[in-house]
Amino acid sequence: MTLDSKEAADRLRFIVDHNVARLARWLRMMGYDTLIFDQPDDWQMIRIALADNRIVITKDTGVMKRRVITSGKLKALFVTSDDPDEQIKMVVDRFGLDDRSAFSMCIECNVPLVPVGRDQVKDRVPQYVFKTQEQFVECPVCHRVYWKGTHWRAMTRTLDRLTGRGAEIPADQGDGEDAPQSRSP
Repeated sequence: MTLDSKEAADRLRFIVDHNVARLARWLRMMGYDTLIFDQPDDWQMIRIALADNRIVITKDTGVMKRRVITSGKLKALFVTSDDPDEQIKMVVDRFGLDDRSAFSMCIECNVPLVPVGRDQVKDRVPQYVFKTQEQFVECPVCHRVYWKGTHWRAMTRTLDRLTGRGAEIPADQGDGEDAPQSRSP
């Protein structure tokens, strides 16, 4: 469930304007490093994008008119829809994204998840989840614990639909209960 450093370095990185912040969570879920910019100074977002080699995603026409974007020096995507499903489809189509590294990033903190032993999460996950799951990953920043439960299956199906992959999720993947996919400490 984690990325190796070469693969992580080769992947696209994004910065999204606050007006499409929900999109950032989906991109993180797909395994893409995605910052949410929620400050009033758009030029600061441009500086971050240039410094970190990030693609700007926005609904702000003013950002799209900046010379650094119109000249092609900085890649950007203007999102026209308010529908999160349409937004992610637009990004997937435009940049040829896939979800091979799905669930490798914390959707809250935007950092790579790390494997954690079962014994380390025993008191941090529901008892049924502890009994039925073997593999867990954790965010090293917020310490949220993730596992492949029913919420994971639902998100995987949504990602499959949004990326056009449509793969089937094996019935034995998950915890069999309607539990959350993650638990904060």
